[in-house]
Amino acid sequence: MGPRTTGALACAAVLATAALTGCNRGSDATAGRIGIDIPRTDTDFWSSYQRYLEHDIDRDGVPALPLSTSQNDVAKVVSNVQALTDQGARAVVMAPQDTGAVTTALQRLAAKKIPVVSVDTRPDKGAVYMVVRADNRAYGEKSCDYLGRKLGGHGRVAELQGDLSSVNGRDRSEAFAACMKKKYPGITVHELVTDWKGEVASAKLQSLLAQHPDLDGLYLQAGGAFLQPVLALLKQEKRLRPAGTPGHLTVISNDGIPDELAAIRAGQIDATLSQPADLYAQYALFYARAALAKKTFRPGPTDHGSTIVKIPNGLEDQLPAPLVTKENVDDRALWANQLEKK
Repeated sequence: MGPRTTGALACAAVLATAALTGCNRGSDATAGRIGIDIPRTDTDFWSSYQRYLEHDIDRDGVPALPLSTSQNDVAKVVSNVQALTDQGARAVVMAPQDTGAVTTALQRLAAKKIPVVSVDTRPDKGAVYMVVRADNRAYGEKSCDYLGRKLGGHGRVAELQGDLSSVNGRDRSEAFAACMKKKYPGITVHELVTDWKGEVASAKLQSLLAQHPDLDGLYLQAGGAFLQPVLALLKQEKRLRPAGTPGHLTVISNDGIPDELAAIRAGQIDATLSQPADLYAQYALFYARAALAKKTFRPGPTDHGSTIVKIPNGLEDQLPAPLVTKENVDDRALWANQLEKK
């Protein structure tokens, strides 16, 4: 079942597909252009997202302005969005990492009747046409369950949290903590706040390992930011031992970037949750073009394996994020195994 829409039947049929073609291409031309801000380029995940965007824009003839990049700075998000609208953007795609600080910008866009698609993050306040993200509470819960089962409900784990001013950091952290408390009370969790910074994650983990050399597991909330610094530290501390051997730290990550899949194959980490960079790009453009065509959506299941849910300031399409382990790491359906095609 596709996203449920209102409007002409001809266009409704188009909206059930991944690429908006036919009548919506005409709507693009008359409704304006799409302004897109990339949140950062210093992690493999966001670099991959940008590559998918550029590929899909070129392939589908999307009427997009040149991409801007805000480098994880909310002030730059605001200024970039202003510049994009000054250049004629009639719909905006953004991924604000500080979800509480973009309210004023969203209010300004709403006053101009410019719809916003928010990718990966859900703004705390301010109207959005659609949020495109995975269920981040499920990230925390699945990561908790994986570690809990692997450790047999006992042991000590470190959680490298993201920025807690971000809804993603909060959702993952709150869900992980609630799951551990309810299902695995025999596991001690050390919460390490990192602000999504790899150097902070490495420094805090090094201090923790000095205090607790009996650490059994790790939860990395962002493999794109944390994986390489953590692997380098574990190698330095002589704790980087292959899966299945004594002393191996059980590690689950979140992102699903190629380096994580390579680390699973090498036995350096055990699992990741594949955050769909390809689908983020695809459906960011899908909903931006739908907004230009003045289409509307309602909560319910979609034809792409997700569910649209109602949120206080709009709608959210919660895309699937599969668990990746050594059993399915070579699955060609995983976006990180398809990058060479782009």
